Amino acid sequence: MYFYVSVVIFIKKNYINKKLGIGSSFKRKQAYNTRSLVLLSCFSLCFLGLLTRIGYIQFVNGPDYKTRAYKQQTTSQVLSSKRGTIYDASGKILAMSSAVDTISVNNGSVFYSDGKTKVPNDVLAQGFSEIFGLDYNEILEKLNSKNSLVTVAKKVEKPYVDSLKAWMETNKITSGINIDEDSKRAYPYSTLASNVLGFCGNDNQGLEGIEAEWDEELSGTPGRIVTSTNVNKQAISDDNEQYIPPQNGSDIYLTIDTTVQSISEKYLTQAIIENKADSGCVIVMKPSTGDILAEAMYPTYDLNAPFSPNTNELKAKWDTLTNEQRSEALVKMWRNVPVSNGYEPGSTFKLITSSIGLEENITETDTSGDFTCNRSYFVNGVEIKCWDSVAHGSVSLRRALERSCNPSFIQLGQRIGKETFYKYLQAFGLLGKTGVRQPGEASGNFHAIDNCGPIELATMSFGQRFTITPLQLITAVSTCVNGGNLVQPRIVSKTVNTDTGVQTELPVVNVRQVISKSTSDKIKDMMESAVTVGTGKHAQVAGYSIGGKSGTSEPQPGREETDGYVASFIAISPTQNPEVIVLVILYHPRGSSHQGGAICAPVAGQILSEVLPHLGISATSSTSEKEDQLRMLNDVTGQTLTAARQTLESAGFKVVSRTTNNDAIYVTSQSPKSGVSLLPGSVICLYTDGAEKLQSQVPDLKGMTADQAKNSLSAVNLNIAVTGSGKVVSQDVLAGSPVAEGSVITVTLQEEVVGGAQ
Repeated sequence: MYFYVSVVIFIKKNYINKKLGIGSSFKRKQAYNTRSLVLLSCFSLCFLGLLTRIGYIQFVNGPDYKTRAYKQQTTSQVLSSKRGTIYDASGKILAMSSAVDTISVNNGSVFYSDGKTKVPNDVLAQGFSEIFGLDYNEILEKLNSKNSLVTVAKKVEKPYVDSLKAWMETNKITSGINIDEDSKRAYPYSTLASNVLGFCGNDNQGLEGIEAEWDEELSGTPGRIVTSTNVNKQAISDDNEQYIPPQNGSDIYLTIDTTVQSISEKYLTQAIIENKADSGCVIVMKPSTGDILAEAMYPTYDLNAPFSPNTNELKAKWDTLTNEQRSEALVKMWRNVPVSNGYEPGSTFKLITSSIGLEENITETDTSGDFTCNRSYFVNGVEIKCWDSVAHGSVSLRRALERSCNPSFIQLGQRIGKETFYKYLQAFGLLGKTGVRQPGEASGNFHAIDNCGPIELATMSFGQRFTITPLQLITAVSTCVNGGNLVQPRIVSKTVNTDTGVQTELPVVNVRQVISKSTSDKIKDMMESAVTVGTGKHAQVAGYSIGGKSGTSEPQPGREETDGYVASFIAISPTQNPEVIVLVILYHPRGSSHQGGAICAPVAGQILSEVLPHLGISATSSTSEKEDQLRMLNDVTGQTLTAARQTLESAGFKVVSRTTNNDAIYVTSQSPKSGVSLLPGSVICLYTDGAEKLQSQVPDLKGMTADQAKNSLSAVNLNIAVTGSGKVVSQDVLAGSPVAEGSVITVTLQEEVVGGAQ
C-alpha cells in the first residue's frame, strides 16, 4: 500500500510541474503525462488483483488451508484396543493377545541428534534388515518411495524392539522412527478346537470361527492421541492435546471344556486312522441346556499358523497349486464341519421317526408284531432293502430300533404321513438353522413337501436322501431325551467387559416343547435297549448306563467312490437322566467295516468312559477288575536300586532297571509314577541318574482277550488297565504309537455282537 501511494504522489508531482511549464516543451509534457497515466492504471489493476487474491485465499480457501496446516502441525496416534481373551468353560485360556509393536518411519524426516542432519535411507535399510531379518533391497525401495509414512515391521516382539532402541541410541538417531503399541493373537493349545475358535488377521480382526462371529464383542474400540509437532515431526507441548482412551474388547467364556475337547479329538483321530476314513467329527453336548462341551474335527490345523497346509498330502502338493486352488484348500481346512456341512444321518434319524410315531399314538414301544420285515419292502413297485442279511420277521418298535430295521420304519413313516412328518421336522428345528452363534451355519435340505412322494417319504423315514448338519441332529435327539424340549445350542456362556468388570450371561434358550415327557422316557428306554442288546452294543461303558443308536448312510448309486459311506453313532448317559450326549461321525471309511455300530459306537464308548468321570458323574457299579486284584504303586525314587527292586517285587511287580554304570545306585525316576493302581505282574521301569529313558511301540490289541492283551503289552514293557469283558474293541493309545516304557494302556472289552452292526 505504501509503495502504491508513493508512485501516485510521484506521478502527480511531475504532472503539475509539467503543467506549470517547468522543464520541457508542451509536446514532451503531453507524452509524459500519457505514460504516467498508463503506469498508474497498471499499478491500480495489479493492486486490485492482489486484493482480490488475498480475499479469495482468506475467505474461500481459508478453511481448507487451515485444515492442511493443522494436519502438518499435528500428529494423530492410534491407541490399539486390547482384544478380549477367549476362555473355556473352566477358565483356561484358548486365545489371548500379547503386547507387540509396529515399527514405522516418517519418510524423509529421520534425523540425528542434532535435529538437522537427515539419516540416509541406505543406513536405515541396513539397520532394519539386520535387526528384523528383512530384505535390504525391499526395505530400501520402500524408503525411497514418495510415501510419507512407511511401515517397516508389524507384530514385533520386545527383544527386537529393544535391539532397535539400542541401535538408535548407538547411531544417535532421535526422531522419525515410530514404535507404536500393538497386539498379537496367540493360541496356547495350537490345534485344539481350531475349527471352532478360528483366528485373526494381521489387523487383529477375526477372520474365522468364534473370532469372526464374536469380533464386535472381542475387538473393542481403538483410542487416539492428537498432539502438535514441529517440522521434524517431534512432539511439542500443547495445551490442546486430545486423548481418547481405547475401549478394550470383552472377554468371552465358551461352553467348550478343554478336557472334553481333548478326549474327543484324541479318540476321533484314532478312529480316522484305524478305519482309513477321509475325515470325521464329534460333538459332545449337555442335552438339558444345549451347552456344547466339545466340537471336534479331523483334521485340525494350527491356529498360530493358519495359512500353512495341515496334512502331509496337502503339504506335498502345495507348491504345485495355483493361488485359487490354495485358497480353496485353506477354506476347506478352516471349515467347521459340524455346523456348516450337511450329511445324510442314516439310521440315527430313526429316533426322530420313532418319537413322532409315539407322540402321535401311531405305535407303541412293545406292541408285538407291529411291523414286518422280510429283508426288503416295496414302495410303488420299488424294492427298498433292509441293511441286514437276515429277515427280522414280525417285530415291535423296540425290536425294530434295536435291529435298525429299515422296512419297519418305512411302514411307520407311511402311517405318519408326509404332512405330519413335515410338521415335526419344523418343530424339531430341522428345516431351519439352530441359531447357534457360529459362522457359516447351514440348515436342513429336504424335499419340498409337494415333491415328497411315497418313495421320498420311505427313504426319509430311515434317514436318507436328505441332509442336515451334525449340530441339527444332536440338537433334535437332545429334544427326544431331555423331556421333549427343543433347546437352542449354546457355544458362549458369558461375556465380561474388561474395563468395567460387568458380566453378561447368555441365557439358555428353550425354543418349544416338541414331544411329551412320556414319549421322551420311551425313547430313552429304547436307546438303552439298542446298546444293551442291539446294534449299539460296542458303546457300552462299564459302570454306566448308556443309550444310543447307530447309523450308516449309503452313497447314492454310482457315487460310492466320491461320496462313500457315512458311519455314525449317537449316545446318551446316564439313560434315565441324560447329562451328556455324544455324536460320532466318520466320513468315507475304507477299513474292514463301514457300519456305524461297528466303528463309531466304540469311539462313543471311549469318549464317555473318560468324559463321565471328568464331569463328576459317578459310576453305578465297579469295573470288571476287582479292587482287591489291584496293587498301589509306591514312590521308590531316592532309594537304592537294590532296595527299590525288593520293595516292588515283594508287591508283585516286575522290575526293569535302566542304569548308566555301577556307581549310579540311586533311583532318580520311575515309570509309571507312584499313585496308580496296577495288576500284579505289571512292569515298573526304574532309572538312575543319566540313564536313557526308552520308549515302546504300542501293539494292536483289537480282538484279543484280556490275558492276550496283557501278555502282548508285557512283552514290550507296557502295562494294561481293563474295563468290560469279552474281547478288546478299543484301546486308548493308537497301535504303533511310541510311549514311555512302563506306561499304562487302557483297553475296553466287550462281548461279540451277534448279527453284525449297522
